Amino acid sequence: MVLSKTSSDSDVSVHSTFASRYVRASLPRFQMPENSIPKEAAYQIINDELMLDGNPRLNLASFVTTWMEPECDKLIMAAINKNYVDMDEYPVTTELQNRCVNMIAHLFNAPLEESETAVGVGTVGSSEAIMLAGLAFKRNWQNKMKAAGKPYDKPNIVTGANVQVCWEKFARYFEVELKEVKLREGYYVMDPVKAVEMVDENTICVAAILGSTLNGEFEDVKLLNDLLVEKNKETGWDTPIHVDAASGGFIAPFLYPDLEWDFRLPLVKSINVSGHKYGLVYAGIGWVIWRTKADLPEELIFHINYLGSDQPTFTLNFSKGSSQIIAQYYQLIRLGYEGYRNIMENCQGNAMVLKEGLERTGKFNIVSKDNGVPLVAFSLKDSSRHNEFEVSDMLRRFGWIVPAYTMPPDAQHITVLRVVIREDFSRTLAERLVIDIEKVLHELNTLPARVEAKLSLIATEETSDNGYQTGVVKKSAIEVQREITAAWKKFVLDKKKTNGVC
Repeated sequence: MVLSKTSSDSDVSVHSTFASRYVRASLPRFQMPENSIPKEAAYQIINDELMLDGNPRLNLASFVTTWMEPECDKLIMAAINKNYVDMDEYPVTTELQNRCVNMIAHLFNAPLEESETAVGVGTVGSSEAIMLAGLAFKRNWQNKMKAAGKPYDKPNIVTGANVQVCWEKFARYFEVELKEVKLREGYYVMDPVKAVEMVDENTICVAAILGSTLNGEFEDVKLLNDLLVEKNKETGWDTPIHVDAASGGFIAPFLYPDLEWDFRLPLVKSINVSGHKYGLVYAGIGWVIWRTKADLPEELIFHINYLGSDQPTFTLNFSKGSSQIIAQYYQLIRLGYEGYRNIMENCQGNAMVLKEGLERTGKFNIVSKDNGVPLVAFSLKDSSRHNEFEVSDMLRRFGWIVPAYTMPPDAQHITVLRVVIREDFSRTLAERLVIDIEKVLHELNTLPARVEAKLSLIATEETSDNGYQTGVVKKSAIEVQREITAAWKKFVLDKKKTNGVC
């Protein structure tokens, strides 16, 4: 959701040259027009404005899928008018969702008997999936504390400071304290040792991230599980784990099948994954899977019958399109294990091409890891003349959308650029991006060095007109760099550019 504004620096009406053959009166921006207009005019007016959006294929900030096969596009359009919640009217769509849940549960090694059905649900995205998983943990913890006659009004959840904003939303919306493990320079994911130290009797779960949005790194869920098992034995608690596999859930099973992060670990009770990321579906689909039926409290499931039959539902919203569920099923059966593995290997290979190209420039430090989500996060070795925000800003002239951002506490003085490698980002595009980055660096080097000028200005103490020093305190280079980074961050946000962490 975007909070809307009605203020505008431009005229209050929408003008369209191409629409002038259909209509003569301009349209108001923020009020419905009094009269109807021809469909051709409505299409042209909207299409003209949308041309000013960025190219989704060149949006390297986002993990979200931007290309699917034409056959799947046809299925999506054929189902665009189906409301998924009408399960009685669309039983086949419901069946396809159940098949997806079970396929994903088996992919995550859920402990299911041969004829046992998996427990899970399709969601609008991983944000809703995390809300549902968090609510299940909170209710299970409350029930346990009530049964023991203990207070149940101060639940908390332990995460790393690198978590996506949806975890902060969950904590704020559902009144759960968020206890974050701080990062440090060179270590940009949650430290399992420190996380377990922060666990107490009121911890409803520890959330581990399989694929940090900051640098693509997988957190060590196996170590977290082992440490938490020992703490639970010592304390008598049964603190569980949730794995936020939004980005890595459709990567690890194919690239790193021996990596233990999923339901093979006994304390992992639920996992979320984004179908619209490396599940290879357009935006609008996520999944949450529970280890067993006991891990999802029955009192959170609603039963409705006013759409035709008894229908159990556990979602935050009610109505939802069917298209993305059908698209997910298409990808799962179309690609199979082999197809997903091939695509993920290609993405990883293209990430290595980009990484090696950036390393050859000699200008960047690589912050991402080779093993993890196929992305490349990098920072300038020397930011005395220009910084990452300037590079990001100037790359837009070539059409590239590459985000620049600062790391969370306590590594906020580190600024990073990040390129996400999706299926539609080819090796040719990777090589082209390196060339354009070199052009940007060359152009920046020819401009007045803002950082260098400011360092020079601060390094020289001010003097009064009569020659006496004013006693201005000289700042260190790192203090100056942090000030400049903060200033550029504010500058980018003020320009309302969409280069945040997605």
